[in-house]
Amino acid sequence: MISFSVLQTDRACAARSAVLVTSRETVKTPAFMPVGTLGTVKGIASEELQGLGFGLMLSNAYHLYLRPGHQLIQEQGGLHRFTGWNGSILTDSGGFQLVSLADLHEVTDDGISFQSHLDGSSHQLTPELCMEIQEALGSDIMMALDECPPYPCTREQAQVSVVRTTKWAQRCVLASRGHQRALFGIVQGALDADLRRQSARELVEMEFDGYALGGLSLGEDKPATFAMIEASIAELPPSHPRYLMGVGLPEDLVEGVMRGVDLFDCVVPSRHGRTGWLFTTHGRVLIKNAQYARDDSPIDEQCHCPVCRKYSRAYLRHLYVSNEMLGVRLNTIHNLWYYHTLMTEMSSAIQTGTFLTFRRQFYEQRRHCPRSAAYAELAGVGDPLIAEGLKNGKDG
Repeated sequence: MISFSVLQTDRACAARSAVLVTSRETVKTPAFMPVGTLGTVKGIASEELQGLGFGLMLSNAYHLYLRPGHQLIQEQGGLHRFTGWNGSILTDSGGFQLVSLADLHEVTDDGISFQSHLDGSSHQLTPELCMEIQEALGSDIMMALDECPPYPCTREQAQVSVVRTTKWAQRCVLASRGHQRALFGIVQGALDADLRRQSARELVEMEFDGYALGGLSLGEDKPATFAMIEASIAELPPSHPRYLMGVGLPEDLVEGVMRGVDLFDCVVPSRHGRTGWLFTTHGRVLIKNAQYARDDSPIDEQCHCPVCRKYSRAYLRHLYVSNEMLGVRLNTIHNLWYYHTLMTEMSSAIQTGTFLTFRRQFYEQRRHCPRSAAYAELAGVGDPLIAEGLKNGKDG
C-alpha cells in the first residue's frame, strides 16, 4: 500500500507539495515518472535512472503481458528483480495502448478482445485479468482498466466510456481485494466537464488509493485540457494523489502543477532525446541543426547534469548526425535530468509560497521559444497570434 501526505499548498493557487510513500521508496511530489514501457527507459540502466533522482517509474501491463509474459516475470521474482530496479513501479493497465496498437479490437462491457500487434494472436483483457497481470508483475501502484474514448468523440461515446470505466473500476476493486498493492482509478469523460465530474465522483465512492486523469493530450487544444483537469480535480479528495496520465511537455507540467496535479508520466524526455530535441532553461534545442557544428558550449549553461558538465553541443551534434548510440543515451540523460530538476524547482517554489512567481519566470526565460510563448499567452502574457497557433495544434 501507499501513504500520501500533503506538506504545503501554495497560497495563491492549487499547486501543492507532498510525500508519497510506498514499501520501497519515498517520493516527493510533484513528481515525474519516466516511462519504461517494457521495464526499461530506452537506453538507460536502472542504476542510471536512480542516479538522476527518480524513485518511481512507469511500466505497461499490456506490453509486458504480451512480451515476455506476466507469468514469466513472476517466476523471475517480479518486475523489480527482473529489471534490477530498486525504486517503485506504477503499471499502466494498457487499455489505451491496446486500443491504439492492436490490429483488431472490440470493446464490450466484459472487456477488450484484441489481436496482438506483435503476432496477431487473439486475447481478451478483462478487469480481472488486468489485476492478475499487475499483481504478477509486483507493481507498487496498479491502475484500474478503463476505456479511453477516441478524440474527437461524441457526447454519447464519452458517456458510454464513463459508464463502462465505472463498471470496470468496480470489478478491479473486487479483483484486487486481499492484496496489498495500491490501486488508482482513472477519470474519463473526454472534453465534457459534466461527464468528467460524474466519473470522478463515481470513482471517489469506491475509495481508491489515488486518482488519475485519462483521455487527455490526445489532440485537443490546451484550454480544453486545462478545463478538464480543473473539472476533475474539483471532485477528487485533496487527501489522495492526483495523476495526469501521458502528459507532457515542460509547460504542461507547470500548468498541471498549478492546477493541483501531483504525478505525471510521458515518453517526451526519452523520445525527444532519441530525435535530437533537448530541453533547456530557454526552450528546446534541435541538436542536429548546423548552427551547433562548432558550438563548444554545453546544451544548457544553467544545467548541472553529467552531460552538460562534460560534453559540448558540437560533440552531441556529431554523435547525432553520425547515428552513434552514445548520442541518444546522452540526449536522454540530459532530458531526464532537466525534467527531474524542473519538478524539484516547482516543489521548492510551492514550499516557499512563490509558485506563481516561478511560473512567470519560467515563461520569461522562454520568451523566444514559440511554444512556450504560446502557453504564456494562454496564461495571460505573450503574443496572441502564437497562442492561436498552439490552440490549432501547431508546434513552434
